[in-house]
Order: sequence, then structure tokens, then C-alpha cells
Amino acid sequence: MEKRWAQVDAEDETTITELAQALNIDECLAKILVQRGVTNFEDARYFFRPNLNQLHDPFLMKDMELAINRITKALKGNERILVYGDYDVDGTTSVALTYSFFSQFTAEIAYYIPDRHKEGYGISTAGIDFAKENGFTLIIALDCGIRSIDKIAYANSLGVDFIICDHHLPGDELPKAVAVLDPKRVDCEYPFKELSGCGIGFKLAQAYCVANNLPDEMYECYVDLCMVSIAADIVPIVDENRVLAHFGLAKLNENPCTGLKALMQISGKTETYSITDVVFLLAPRINAAGRMGDAKDAVKMLLSDEVILADEQSAFINSQNTDRKTFDQNITQEALAIIQQSDILVNRKTTVVYQSDWNKGVIGIVASRLTETYYRPTIVLTESNGNYTGSARSVAGYDLYEALLSCSHLLEQFGGHKYAAGLTIKPENLTLFADKFEDVVSSTISPNLLVPVINIDCEIELSQIDAKFYRILTQMAPFGPQNMAPIFVSKGVTLVGFPQIVGTNHLKVSVKQQNSAIFESIAFGLGEYESLLKSNIPFDICYTIEENVWKEKKRLQLNIKGIKI
Repeated sequence: MEKRWAQVDAEDETTITELAQALNIDECLAKILVQRGVTNFEDARYFFRPNLNQLHDPFLMKDMELAINRITKALKGNERILVYGDYDVDGTTSVALTYSFFSQFTAEIAYYIPDRHKEGYGISTAGIDFAKENGFTLIIALDCGIRSIDKIAYANSLGVDFIICDHHLPGDELPKAVAVLDPKRVDCEYPFKELSGCGIGFKLAQAYCVANNLPDEMYECYVDLCMVSIAADIVPIVDENRVLAHFGLAKLNENPCTGLKALMQISGKTETYSITDVVFLLAPRINAAGRMGDAKDAVKMLLSDEVILADEQSAFINSQNTDRKTFDQNITQEALAIIQQSDILVNRKTTVVYQSDWNKGVIGIVASRLTETYYRPTIVLTESNGNYTGSARSVAGYDLYEALLSCSHLLEQFGGHKYAAGLTIKPENLTLFADKFEDVVSSTISPNLLVPVINIDCEIELSQIDAKFYRILTQMAPFGPQNMAPIFVSKGVTLVGFPQIVGTNHLKVSVKQQNSAIFESIAFGLGEYESLLKSNIPFDICYTIEENVWKEKKRLQLNIKGIKI
């Protein structure tokens, strides 16, 4: 699929020049920093040298004092506490962190993860009934609950209190819980709004330590779990998330918890993890537990202190991930066949596909793959408990959640983020919903958003790339949303030697410009350019810069994202 190249808007040249001089760096790097809000030496010090002291006061979060008071009362009264969380990576890491932290102060604590297939997303009646039947008087809900008005009312009627720790968008009404911790509340003045669900759990643990004059190490030791949730839930890696991701990666690479260490070993990579490695190696395996079986297996692994138990759990989860791959590949092929054999592609800006026997645990992955293929807002549905339930994915720049909000009268329930959501619909409303969703998206989406874009940070000459340039570039990590790995463009490069196809459709080339060194490059999925590149024809490339290690030798290489001849 052809992609459009978009140059990031130019910043104030004076600010760029002054910052480059103050930091003694290339002006291109200074421009990238200014684009990311770093405009002076003090900003740069904060950006390049994250410190856990930069974390905000947890009591700035609305209802935090109420939450700590209720937990303190429960601990003093020896009440039974149930830690409740979602079945994805954010939910399971949240539960592992919160359960592990508070189990230091009481033995009357357990955890509960709803069954994806039987109970669905969020707070369930079954979960509340479990709490009541087993004597739990306080539930700490993580990564869910902000829209569970009826469920919290039901729990209140049974004498079961709730503390909600969520990061999703609230509705017009908040549930009547003892405390509702969510920075996205309109009445919450917490300075950072984009914490993960596990991040809210981390702040709860931090607040408890502050309130009780406990050492920081008692909550800081969970920063690796928090980082995994940040990576997996695709939240912006800025502000507090950048600090948590930085120290979480350091802990993962130096001294990970036993469960994560076991998972790293079975994934085949045991050191020098980046956010990208966490997203593609660890997160899918943790997610597989909830997709293919019971998410409690993921929590068991994350909580394991014994190496043997952690190894057993990680091996089991890894086998589930292998099964998950088979399921999602098969369902993706079926979904593509349905699309190609119908009129879904004709004059429509959305894709809505349904099949009753698709595995509920993998349809989110399928929705992502279909979005990548056709690049338009996509919903994949399957049958569950007499209704149709599904996952929705969007394209860059388009608010899917707002579109679903406009269709909410046809939905039984929905929730999520700007780019990903879950929904449930009655079978008789499917056609009405698909048409309404198409109408809403068609009238609100800009045509250019239906073409994938490569956002280019800066144009440079290949001669500007050297060891110092790359060293400073790497210090901008960890990379992720709102702090993506910078993409550069170089124009008029020429081919050195001959292009080569490697793997299925990947292109390996060597390029140079006048007065520059030769750079070996890899272009994933761009094999069609092999026959178009000629030694005497200059072309433009956009790329990221990375380090390739082969037989203990390191060299810089370009990871080409696009080619224009």
C-alpha cells in the first residue's frame, strides 16, 4: 500500500539554533527535541535524565485520600480484599502489582480476573457474586470499572465496596464507588492524564507508602510491571510514563521480577530489551493467557517468586501464544475472504465483518490486521452469549471512540480508547449499526486519513550520521506514542552494488550520498523496489537509524520505511 510522506511542521529556527548551541548537538537533533517540547537546557536535562523524583504527588489524584483511607480501614479491620482486573496485559500487570504490594500487609487478599468468554470485559455480576459469597467486603478494580454504573450499584446493595482504578474515558455519570481514581475525570486535577491502568495501581501503592512513611523501594520495585503495561497498552511515553518506562526497562534488563525473567528466556531474548521488544515479544505472550484460556495464568506467572513455577507458567503461556497465532492467522484469512467476496470494499470507508464461530480472544488482533490491510476503521464481531461482541480498531488521527459514541443507541455496551475499543450489540441491530457506523465515519473522517502516513521528523544528509549523532538519538528513548523513534529523509541517495531480496519480501540495499559513508540498509516489505532501483538513478529514502550487531561487531544501518524514485 502506497504511503504518503508528511514532514513535521517546522519549529522556531532561533529556538532550534540556541538549543543546538546550548547542548552542542546537530541542529536536526535540536529540531526534533523542540518538536517534542524540549526548548531549553533545563527541559533537556529533564528529558535526557529521567528521575523517579519527577513522579507527581499521588494525592493530586481525585479520591486518592478516600481510597487510602478505605484500604487502611480494611487492613486494620482484617477485612477480605479482592483485587479485580481486566484480562489483557494492562489488567494482569495491574492485578499482579496491586495484589503483590498489599499482600505485604494482609493475608486476607485474593485476586479475580473475569473470563473473557463467559463474563466479558469489565466488572461482572459473577465477579461481584464471587466476592459476596466468599466474604470480600472491598474490591479494588484495575483497568476497568469507570462505566460500570449498574454493577457498582449492585455491589453496594450487597455491602461490597469498590475502589476503581481506571484510565479509560468516563461517561457523564461516575459509578457510586467509595473512590474513583481516573485522571480523565473532568474534576480530577492530576497533572498527567495518560497513565496506564497499571500506572494507576502504581500510584495507589505510592500513595499508601507516602501516607504511612514507608520506603520508596516498596513500590518502586514494581516499575518493570508498570513499564510492560505502558508498552502493551500503547499509551503516550511522555511525562510520568516516560519516567516509568525508562526505569522499568532498566529493571527489566538488569533485575526483572522472576516471572518476567522466565518469560524473557522463553521468548528467546534475555537482555537489552526496548519498548518495541516488550510489545512484540512479551506482551503477546501475556495476552495469550486471557485470549486462549484463563488470564489468571498470566498473573500466576507474574507473581511467581520460585524459578521452577515461573518457568512452568511461562512455558504454558508460550504454548497458548503458539495456539493464538494459528487462530488469528486462520480467522484473518477467513475475514479477508469475506471482504473480498462482498461489497464491503465498494464505496465504503469502514469495514464491519461478522462470523459466529470466530474465537473471541483473537478478534482484536484480526481487526488490527484488517486495518493494516485496507487502512480504514474496522470492526470484527463474533457471537457470545446470544449477542455479537467485537473489537474495533482505527487509523492514525481518527477518533474511533467518538464515532462509536454517535452509534451508542444501537449498542448494548462499549468502551475503549481513541484507536481501539470493544463493543457488544444485539444481532437484530447489526445491519443498522454497520450502516450508522459507516455514515458517521464517512461524514467525519478526512480523506487523507485513509492513506497511511509516514511522519518525517527532519531532512538530513547521510554525512551527518556518525557515532555522536546516534548516541544522542538513542538517549531520546524509550520511544513510543508522542515520542516515536525519529524518522529522517535523505534525498538523492544512490545505490552501491545491487539490491537483494531477503526473507519473503524484504529489500537489502547499500546507499550513499556525495561525501558520505556507505550505509547498509534494510527495507521490510518493500521488495517490489528491487527491479526499480538502478545504480545511476538517484532516489529518496525515509528511515530510522539503528545499530546492527553481527559477530560482536556493531555498525549503524538504516531501516528504510519508504522509497521514492
